[in-house]
Amino acid sequence: MEDLVNLEGKRVLVTGGTGSLGQNVVRRLLAGEMGKPARITVFSRDEAKQHYMRLSYLHRNEATDEVIYRNFQELLSFRIGDVRDYSALLQAARESDVIVHAAALKQVPSCEYFPFEAVQTNIHGAQNLVRVVRENRTPVKTVVGISTDKACKPINVMGMTKAVMERILVEANMEVPDTRFLCVRYGNVIASRGSVVPLFIDQIANGGPVTITTTDMTRFLLSLDQAVDTVFAAIRSGEKGETYIPRVAAARIVDLARVMIGDRDLEMRVTGIRPGEKIHEIMVSEEECHRTIERDDYYVICPMLPELRPAIDKPALTREYSSAEVTLDDDGLRELLAPYIHERPFVPRKGDRRATA
Repeated sequence: MEDLVNLEGKRVLVTGGTGSLGQNVVRRLLAGEMGKPARITVFSRDEAKQHYMRLSYLHRNEATDEVIYRNFQELLSFRIGDVRDYSALLQAARESDVIVHAAALKQVPSCEYFPFEAVQTNIHGAQNLVRVVRENRTPVKTVVGISTDKACKPINVMGMTKAVMERILVEANMEVPDTRFLCVRYGNVIASRGSVVPLFIDQIANGGPVTITTTDMTRFLLSLDQAVDTVFAAIRSGEKGETYIPRVAAARIVDLARVMIGDRDLEMRVTGIRPGEKIHEIMVSEEECHRTIERDDYYVICPMLPELRPAIDKPALTREYSSAEVTLDDDGLRELLAPYIHERPFVPRKGDRRATA
């Protein structure tokens, strides 16, 4: 896989390319961080998001955006389709060398109420992708599946379906020896849609209350750029069947809310755990520790299948990698959140007692 140290001249397909992660992957590919691809294709089922994503590039006019804008005109294309649709996926993969598989249903409560829909997208979608590569003469050499910490010791439908997705992609290396299938797994992406920081920003802007599920809850926190860094690291140096894990900070959600509220006189309300939520997230379980190594700044879980697993002299971990081991104090949280918490200042309603805050 030495030719994929960078993506110069490669055709890259991003499924779920209109999502938060997908858009950031596309932006950084257009900036040339991994070399200049021959083509970047955004594949998703949401025509509105594709339309506005296209417009966002057309409207770039800052000097620092000139390269991205020029590359957008030359490199970026959009394709409507759903990973549930084998034929649509095949048409996109026929002209792709590398696939970043980010398409997913990932909202935990939604997956609890519509579990089969999560199965259709997260499991059948991954299997369709493997079938496309296995059963057709596609040029695809690398597939990186985007997973989640919820796939580790899963207790919710989203995590369960993502755990199966991981296993589908790992096993695909046995059936398609000329293609490298691997995964990345990470925690709460700070700026992604539906995550806790944008929720708190909106609640604070509207005068509260700021809602937390329980005072004990902890989460791994990483930026969108750290998430993309993990994908790029897997493309650069990952081996077949490996799962890349970023080493990132963890915090209590109640501390996160308190730091974001600051000196404002806002209520913090405990609402109870939502369907399928965990108290703590785990990115590497104790069962996975013995086959986890360190590579660069990442933990890498080697595949469970003995045909793919290398000999490991000394595992990188002796216990599970959990957000329960909190690493961020208030100062660390302020530094991490600095790019986000001042985006929408609190504007008190007229006559509201909080106007004095």
